[in-house]
Amino acid sequence: MKQKTNKRVAKTFWITGSGKLRQRKAGQDHFNSRESGKITKNKRRDSYVHKSNLRIKELIGSK
Repeated sequence: MKQKTNKRVAKTFWITGSGKLRQRKAGQDHFNSRESGKITKNKRRDSYVHKSNLRIKELIGSK
């Protein structure tokens, strides 16, 4: 049977054109006004996932 895509992982991670994994930082949706500008600015940046973390690619459903 085909494995289902984990929707939470699919919304948070994506694969770039070169095959690297990118990740959206957590905690961006609400309650950000109380945090300092430094933290808010850092949350805007997307980060790369280490290439050894292959389980994420399985959960996204890529080959």
